[in-house]
Amino acid sequence: MSARPFVPIVVSAVAFGLSIPLSKLLLKDIPPVSMAGLLYVGAFAGLTLYSGTQVILARRRRAGAGRRFDPLRSSDLPWLTGAVVSGGVIGPICLMEGLRRTSGASASLLLNLEGLATALLAVLLFREPAGRRTWTALAVMTAAGVLTTWNSAGGGIEALGPLLVLVAMTCWGLDNNLTRNISDKDPILVARIKGIAAGAFSLGLSFAVGERLRVVPGIAVTLCVGAVCYGFSLVLFIESLKRLGAFRTGAFFSLAPFAGAAASLLVLGEPLAWTLGPAAVLMALGVFLIAGEKHAHVHTHRPLAHTHSHVHGDFHHDHPHPGISEEPHGHAHVHPERKHTHGHWPDVHHRHGHEGP
Repeated sequence: MSARPFVPIVVSAVAFGLSIPLSKLLLKDIPPVSMAGLLYVGAFAGLTLYSGTQVILARRRRAGAGRRFDPLRSSDLPWLTGAVVSGGVIGPICLMEGLRRTSGASASLLLNLEGLATALLAVLLFREPAGRRTWTALAVMTAAGVLTTWNSAGGGIEALGPLLVLVAMTCWGLDNNLTRNISDKDPILVARIKGIAAGAFSLGLSFAVGERLRVVPGIAVTLCVGAVCYGFSLVLFIESLKRLGAFRTGAFFSLAPFAGAAASLLVLGEPLAWTLGPAAVLMALGVFLIAGEKHAHVHTHRPLAHTHSHVHGDFHHDHPHPGISEEPHGHAHVHPERKHTHGHWPDVHHRHGHEGP
């Protein structure tokens, strides 16, 4: 199977991982709930600017490409609302509070637990397939997460800070699975809605609980961090959910801890704990197991009519349409019933059941 679907999630993971040490640095001047709100407001502002620029450019260079994505419908609102509440409100607030109580490097490596939460929910609630290789990957990633909570100086486990980060990762795991169900929609639109809804709620909550947000240069920096590390990263993450499914996207997102931990050592000047080395090795093993997975079997595609961005030449998009030449492009198209065998991920075209291995 092609490694191309992994490119967006690698970039997304690195971008989000960098947000951890930067957020911890900014928390010196900005309260945690306000920080969570500003990050998502920054995501909304950055994506709105990008979207507006794309519309202007598209009008100048392209005509007749049609609508690239299915519009959001009323049936999508429960998924979107759940994603906003779990991943846009509760998760970021818990993460900011957890960052105040643990080192940036440890918090960064604990990000791999988002993959565990995503994977468990994907299998148990949404019936995504998972074999021994993927479960082994999750086991070693979980062991790595436990190692990062060990305080070598005190000889014990630092509980509250990592616990808050764990709650945040669980919320984001739920968010990822809910967003998976609307991953064929416009990812920029979904991310913008999530950004403005979560940002407005968190900022309102910060005022309600008495946080005082002073006008400091860090606010502008926080908005920029939100635009890149939350907004841009989220769009790429949604694209990966469409191509890989929630289980593998969440597990491969474990690259984020490496970026965050490395940046914490450089940006924050934190000491290198002995536990980080073994944890990094275990996480690298988990990523290797996921990336090398091979999944192919005879499967049947039921007739399907939908709209989404695609290119021709793969197993599922060989239909003709005169007047549209640019790729990727989007338009309403019909997939006839087809039975065949090929390597695949649980993407938008392969969310079928699995009776055997």
